[in-house]
Amino acid sequence: MKRTMRVSKLFFFVLIPAFGQQPVPIPEIKFESVPFLKITYDRNLGEVLGVAVNSKGHVVVLNHPGTGDLGAPVYGEATTQLLEYDEKGNFVRQLGKGVYGLAYAHSVRFDKYDNLWVVDKATMSVMKFNPEGIVVMNLGRRDEGPDEPRYRHANPPPVPVDAMFNGTTDVTWDSDDNIYVSDGYFNSEIAKFDKHGNWIKRWGSAGKGGEHANENPGQFSNPHNIGIDRSNNIYVADRGNRRIQVFDTEGNFKRFIFLNVPYDKTRHPVLGNRNPDPPDETAPWTICVTSGTPQYLYTSDTEPGRIYKLALPRGEILGTFGKSGHELGQFNWVHGLACPDENTLYVADMNNWRLQKIVMHPDKQKEAAILQQDKQKGTAGGR
Repeated sequence: MKRTMRVSKLFFFVLIPAFGQQPVPIPEIKFESVPFLKITYDRNLGEVLGVAVNSKGHVVVLNHPGTGDLGAPVYGEATTQLLEYDEKGNFVRQLGKGVYGLAYAHSVRFDKYDNLWVVDKATMSVMKFNPEGIVVMNLGRRDEGPDEPRYRHANPPPVPVDAMFNGTTDVTWDSDDNIYVSDGYFNSEIAKFDKHGNWIKRWGSAGKGGEHANENPGQFSNPHNIGIDRSNNIYVADRGNRRIQVFDTEGNFKRFIFLNVPYDKTRHPVLGNRNPDPPDETAPWTICVTSGTPQYLYTSDTEPGRIYKLALPRGEILGTFGKSGHELGQFNWVHGLACPDENTLYVADMNNWRLQKIVMHPDKQKEAAILQQDKQKGTAGGR
């Protein structure tokens, strides 16, 4: 009862607008999943963890295939493949074959110069490939003993060491090309480097967000994805704490954003059994910030399996779409997003072993009404 009353007060504060207007319901965005990748029998995808799109429209798909002919549990492309496709979905090339830092890659991103960055959770490396596919920078260092990596066997995890990682998840850059790494699974912090790869600082620590995830800013429970907008606001998907945290480039906390749109809590999930006490705020896994004007942020959760469109910089939720499942247009753990424009998404549909290209058809009138209402009441709809 206490939990219910507290949530009710939260929604009253957030959703009741000024001037006696009725709150605008969060719209469900119309969308379609369109055919894209041309897959052949000898190039099936395994778990698709990441996707990135460069300025030419080429798409790099990070997936975890089987070991194939290699027969090795961890070795280069045996457990990580980086496959490049052109703007029409035709296969172009495989990147990173035999690269020492690849073992169990977690995310891929293109920077504004079309360099491809690969973040590897297992080797604790962040690698920069130039447009020709050559490694030109590595941050962090792979353990010498690959059979007993630190991040799996240490309990508690080792004390963080400057410029070293432990379970890295994602990477982004500010307007001065400084590099930010979400060092997610065990260090639970954000690492900052300059554009030359020199260590600058870290912020954050492992911790819980409280009963309703709105406490203890700067503490993380697996910062799983990271992104930055044109104003250098940094958005961190604090997955285990069911929130997005927003910081400036020095690590100063600015605000929380919550995915608190009502959903059917009785629906059976795509994996496992139904949670008898599901939370109101669902867990953000992904961050993707569009490059156009205005900018938007896309994020996703595992259950009910939705993708969310947010206005920046304040995080008003403008709409949602999708649900968990195995059919086309449904998702089974969205692990990575690429958003080349406001209405196009490439979705790393992890447990469905596929990439989906999504074309959205948003209701602009409803989005405008949400933003206008938020402006009038003087507080962010997503907090």
